[in-house]
Amino acid sequence: MALTATSCANSGSEPRPNTAQANQDTVKTVGATLGSFAYDLNFLKTHDSALVHLRRGDAQLLASAQYQGKVFTSTADGLNGHSFGWVNYRAFEGAPGLHMNAYGGENRLWLGPEGGKFSLFFHPGAKMEFSNWKTPPGFDSEPWELASQNDTVVSFRKNLLLINYAGTTLSIRIDRAVTLLDNRAIDSLLNIHLSGAVRAVGYRTENGITNTGSRAWDETTGMPCIWMLDMFPPTDSTTIVAPFKPGTLPAATTDYFGKIPLDRLRYRDGALFFKADGKKRGKLGVHPNRALPMAGSYDAVRHILTIILYDQDPLGRYLNQEWNTAKPPFSGDAMNAYNDGPLADGTQMGPFYELESVGAAAFLPPGHKATHWHSVFHFTGPDPALDAIARSCLSTSLQTITTIFH
Repeated sequence: MALTATSCANSGSEPRPNTAQANQDTVKTVGATLGSFAYDLNFLKTHDSALVHLRRGDAQLLASAQYQGKVFTSTADGLNGHSFGWVNYRAFEGAPGLHMNAYGGENRLWLGPEGGKFSLFFHPGAKMEFSNWKTPPGFDSEPWELASQNDTVVSFRKNLLLINYAGTTLSIRIDRAVTLLDNRAIDSLLNIHLSGAVRAVGYRTENGITNTGSRAWDETTGMPCIWMLDMFPPTDSTTIVAPFKPGTLPAATTDYFGKIPLDRLRYRDGALFFKADGKKRGKLGVHPNRALPMAGSYDAVRHILTIILYDQDPLGRYLNQEWNTAKPPFSGDAMNAYNDGPLADGTQMGPFYELESVGAAAFLPPGHKATHWHSVFHFTGPDPALDAIARSCLSTSLQTITTIFH
């Protein structure tokens, strides 16, 4: 199986099976119901005594400086509410992985590109194959600095040196702030009106990289980009929705791991619909000329509507992340979606699915900063109320989402 640019899921890196029995064993150790926010709070606190817990009433989230500034999970219904993020409990056990450490988390910051002539994941001159692939420790395993914190906002910082595939040493400072939003801010950002029947949690992340070196990042040296990845638990009735603009370019790249089968991918009324059941591995990407700054998913079993909102640079150039140095370096995607599934040997890291956004290539002189905004929202409640949000944000109805594969 040829591996190309992906999320952490692409790694296939020493997958740690996350079986139901393993989860049940973990439940016994923390004394809470699997799938609840309280369960994940208790579990994560056993591994990070400084775990950050932001609260606005029942809307809450958990973030961690020890685990690379991740937002691990959130809830709209307090401690007993559903935990929206995917946490890979097995990854916290045993020795660190050689290629990456997939702790999970519903929002994390990576830097790209993964592949290509400016790759951050391969040493200069190394053949781009899995045995040589390694996630840089600065955003894989090393702790970050907790810069500030209050009840609703937390910020993190990390300084790192990376050598890209072109042999350039990149001196980078990452600054990341996570703000838990109130309903008025959610309404404003999404241009919706939340009814009293809907429970909501939303947070906005500001993610910045500064060139702290003495050399400009340009087409000769190469440059990084900000890459945001959100991991969520799948169900047989979860569907990803990615609206796109009209245009002449193909709406999406759908062959990262071989062509996504037609029974798992649909195009209708200016949107892509992609099964997020965690049963078959696949990834799609939407080019910046076709991507809209919003995507989402709907879990029809648990009645959870998830929306991501991210900024796009209309003049920006987006880095290709495939494990291929022959492709043009600035032919990448602005938005990606991934569905996990078994690898060729039958093992599986998840199951989970991902929604991702990518910032433009950071052409930065020394001392200059690039910023990428990425927000995550979850809504639960009666279908008619969620349908109004889906129509407004994704330009499609819940009925279309839930019947598209039937």
